[in-house]
Amino acid sequence: MMVLYSGETCPFSHRCRFVLFEKWMDFEIHNVDLKNKPKEIFDMNSYGQVPILSERELILYESNIINEYIDERFPHPQLMPADPLTRARVRLFLYTFEKELFSQVKILESQSTNTNEKNILEARNNIKERLTQLSPILTKNKFLLGDEFSMLDIAIAPLLWRLEHYGISLPKSAAPLQKYAERIFSRSAYIESLSPAEKLMRK
Repeated sequence: MMVLYSGETCPFSHRCRFVLFEKWMDFEIHNVDLKNKPKEIFDMNSYGQVPILSERELILYESNIINEYIDERFPHPQLMPADPLTRARVRLFLYTFEKELFSQVKILESQSTNTNEKNILEARNNIKERLTQLSPILTKNKFLLGDEFSMLDIAIAPLLWRLEHYGISLPKSAAPLQKYAERIFSRSAYIESLSPAEKLMRK
């Protein structure tokens, strides 16, 4: 059986929980205290980060790698496109998300430690600007790839859920993005994927 070592408030762990519930398969979630990580986390991942997926002899970390493995291992419903060209484009989009959005998320997630206020404000503004630029795609599209729900939607969903928690308010021009977010949040798998702590992040 697959075991996901997950942080209850970790946006990257949230991605993996979302995929697992989309697949409706047998798995276990082991919640990890992010402020007091047990030794086994460092044994499995020398970086000491979650999420971590364990299945028999296999140990994986990094949320996008984990999610692609789950999607290939349990292909229904398929979350990565079937054709190589579109799949490559999705991977490039995922890379862009990490570079432009989730690098800023990491700054906001670490603000309780040693991040200064200037960096926090810059991170909020960068996320706000990038999401606003993304919004026109969703004027006509139901999801980021069109009518088909995909790994792209899973990758960005934890950030959209946490905008209020991060102190980010989007402009009116981003209304299509906000409607898109609500479509994702209404999915039964998304609702199931939320930890109790994550449910408190939105009023």
